[in-house]
Amino acid sequence: MSEVYIDQHQVELTQFYPEAGWVEHDPREILESVKVCMAKALDKATANGHNVDGGLKAIGLRNQRETTVVWSKSTDLPLYNAIVWMDARTSSICRRLEKELPGGKTHFLETCGLPISTYFSAMKLLWLLENVHEVKVAVEKGDAMLGTKDSWLIWNLTGGLDGGIHVTDVSNASRTMLMNLKTLEWDKPTLDTLKIPAGILPKIVSNAENIGTVAKGWPIAGVTMSGCLGDQHAAMLGHACKKARPRALMGRGPPSFSTQARRLSTRVTGF
Repeated sequence: MSEVYIDQHQVELTQFYPEAGWVEHDPREILESVKVCMAKALDKATANGHNVDGGLKAIGLRNQRETTVVWSKSTDLPLYNAIVWMDARTSSICRRLEKELPGGKTHFLETCGLPISTYFSAMKLLWLLENVHEVKVAVEKGDAMLGTKDSWLIWNLTGGLDGGIHVTDVSNASRTMLMNLKTLEWDKPTLDTLKIPAGILPKIVSNAENIGTVAKGWPIAGVTMSGCLGDQHAAMLGHACKKARPRALMGRGPPSFSTQARRLSTRVTGF
């Protein structure tokens, strides 16, 4: 089967800058923008003569990594804006942990492959727990759900309060600083060290499996969601990068990647 490009649609997402170094998105605007893009892309495809009624077999999700959302299990509402990957408000938390933990910045490196940094979701969650009363109370009551953007989207796409599925894929989980690279599960010692309850975290699934079915109310209701991948990892796939083939993408930053098959390679330099 060959792939054929049909059409696309995009909507600009508002970025909020409450303070210097802070960057946020409105989780509800994220959902609405996805819904609009789905509807517009389907309209364009239909106008160009493509059969989208019954012809759409599955969808995949590619999302911005690290950006963190916490929402209420009982109301389905976000408890705070999504804290974006580039947000630097957690710098003081990072410095504190570097002083407190053996190995400093590299304390979690052997487990999760990442240094302590403002980028990663774990630090954003710690900030929310320490600074947002609604989040702290919801976590204490067992009413909080945490996720990166993929988790928030999948939860809502599959029904939200009406049967929604709380999952994330391994590529997104690998950027939280909480996943054990050997087991591909949430690392209990790391969670204990950071005092993060495992119950608020999504289940980790593979990149390619049937996650669930898109719920009523979405333009593609009834279609199977069959895959999820973080944006930079997805770009590796899109560029057909094979074993040991490096790739660099020049955008807001110059991230470099290289496929390593099943071999773990952790460097103190972080590369």
